[in-house]
Amino acid sequence: MKNIIEVLKEYDIAPSMQRIKILEYLQNYKIHPTADMIYQALEDEIPTLSKTTVYNTLKTFTEKGILVALSLFENEVRYEYNTYPHIHFKCIKCNKIYDMDKSFDLYKDDIIDGHKVIEHHVNLKGVCKECIKEEE
Repeated sequence: MKNIIEVLKEYDIAPSMQRIKILEYLQNYKIHPTADMIYQALEDEIPTLSKTTVYNTLKTFTEKGILVALSLFENEVRYEYNTYPHIHFKCIKCNKIYDMDKSFDLYKDDIIDGHKVIEHHVNLKGVCKECIKEEE
């Protein structure tokens, strides 16, 4: 994995201590945290950290393409460092969100990576076939 400062510079983001720590947290804890979860995890380590700084940093990271903002479940936004296409699984008991690989049949398997599936939705983004034709 690339050095955090190198990643920030690659995306033309000045590497402040707060930005480094927030990105480091997201690299180390792949739990799809909310902004509040990130703030709570880092507030003791960085006493000068504010919720506004966390929200603004996450917005910048998302706009630059370092992170993906997920609003797949309920009315909360969660953030993840994994920007590659994949499927999410949310536990209805602990509310954790897991990244799933593609080695299962979504319509036949009711146990995926040891998790019991009781409901499924697939969220996809893309370009429609008409727009693809216009691009050609």
